[in-house]
Amino acid sequence: MNQDKIINYNSSSALRAFLDREGLGMQKKFGQNFLINPHVRQSLADALGAEAGSEVWEVGPGIGAMTALLLEKKLVVKTFEIDMGFIRVLKNIFAQDKNFSLVEGDVMKTWMGQPPAPFLLGNLPYNVAAALLADLIEKKRFFSRMVVTVQKEVALRMAATAGSKDYSSFSVLCASAYKVKPLMLIRRESFYPQPNVDSMGVLLEAKGEIHYPDIFYPLVRSLFVSRRKTIKNNLSAFLSSRFGKNGHLCAELLQKSSIKESERAENLELDTFLSLAKSIENMRL
Repeated sequence: MNQDKIINYNSSSALRAFLDREGLGMQKKFGQNFLINPHVRQSLADALGAEAGSEVWEVGPGIGAMTALLLEKKLVVKTFEIDMGFIRVLKNIFAQDKNFSLVEGDVMKTWMGQPPAPFLLGNLPYNVAAALLADLIEKKRFFSRMVVTVQKEVALRMAATAGSKDYSSFSVLCASAYKVKPLMLIRRESFYPQPNVDSMGVLLEAKGEIHYPDIFYPLVRSLFVSRRKTIKNNLSAFLSSRFGKNGHLCAELLQKSSIKESERAENLELDTFLSLAKSIENMRL
């Protein structure tokens, strides 16, 4: 770390002064909020459970508060940052550290070009958090452990179980690959600039290898599209749009998976979605 560029990451006034000196501004379109609570930062880094020498992806490093902490733990940190001003700061502070590397640009467009790593940590921008996690899971880029900071509403959806009001296709998506554990509520006062909502730290631990048919994720999304409709109606629409078939086939598939025609997706467990996907796959439509 470049000692001449050390920043007080714990003070909103110090950060504001630094940004002013560097001619930088916070860009709302990137959903930028710095985590200024040092105790929360330490708890998140510890929850990752990565040992010295382990490779970690850090998404949304900003100007390096968590980056510095991870490098102090002797981790090999690959950061993904889109803001050109922040990229300049990160290079000035960390470029001399052999364990630091930087991928410039939109992480949604750059992550696929990077070799896998066992860990991911990110103070994820609110506007891309769910989309990024879904993209990683659907494209089968899995991590042993992920620790992410997301909007409270997103965290509740990630951890929701069947039958609860927050249960969604995103809940099923996360549960298909990870054990999801909310770590802590992070009050809005812990950030600069202060957002309008609270956040949560979430731990995702890999479940291990499970074979999901290619149709699994498209099927789950389709079954949640119209939450008020029965599983029969949503499945029928999916089969019609995907294969040009429905009718008796829909009833047969539901029977094979022991699902009532009047049931709704919000009440179905992960295993039931998997059973239905496998039944469709086995029919070789």
